[in-house]
Amino acid sequence: MNFQDLIKECKQGSLSAQKSLFNHFAENMMVVCCRYVKNEQDAEEILLDGFHKFFKSIDTFQYKSEPALFAWIKKIMVNESLMFLRKRNVFALTIETETENITWDDHLLDRLSAEEIFKTIMQLPVGYRTVFNLYAIEGMGHKEIAERLDITEGTSKSQLFKARQLLQKILIQQNEEYANRKIN
Repeated sequence: MNFQDLIKECKQGSLSAQKSLFNHFAENMMVVCCRYVKNEQDAEEILLDGFHKFFKSIDTFQYKSEPALFAWIKKIMVNESLMFLRKRNVFALTIETETENITWDDHLLDRLSAEEIFKTIMQLPVGYRTVFNLYAIEGMGHKEIAERLDITEGTSKSQLFKARQLLQKILIQQNEEYANRKIN
């Protein structure tokens, strides 16, 4: 698949080129959307809104490589997910006091499958999950997270710290075998 040609065709209004790009990227972008919202229908709505924005603004995109194209679409999907959460007023920073006595094991997530990690992340409250995703998965710093979510850097750091603690707590509660695993 020649993405440069598909982008050019999309800029000329080709629906078949749009369909090809959608079909190629939709599954991966759905995963991105699902990281932010629990409901698959909401994720589909975000996905469609994101692709609508992608095709609407495609004239401003300069093709360099497939990874750059993927990154641009992914950025749109993350932004759409954050806008969705803000519109629904479901983004709430959470105060979890029960996690304060748990220490974070930096190698904890290394021992789990991607599916186990995803399922556990989805159990986090929206605020924790959003900050965790932006920091740990999207690679944003606390300053950028704070700007995107209209919170302070300290709040971002606190939400990440508490998200990590709660992740570990959930894993320990769900799997006694996991609680007994040790790094040698």
